[in-house]
Amino acid sequence: MGIQVNFIVKVLILSLGISLLIKYASPSLPPIPATSGNALIAVLTPAIILAIALLWRFWQFQNHPVE
Repeated sequence: MGIQVNFIVKVLILSLGISLLIKYASPSLPPIPATSGNALIAVLTPAIILAIALLWRFWQFQNHPVE
């Protein structure tokens, strides 16, 4: 149970850090133009990263099965 709470706290701290970075650092960055290409990148990037992570875990499991 403690491991789950520890993981949730870590995720919340990381989320807080990212939100503060977006809030305070983004005004100094140049604006991103609103194009369909940029929208596709923003929508598809999380799914592609998740697919790569899941494939990597699948290949690791195939190479080292749990006995």
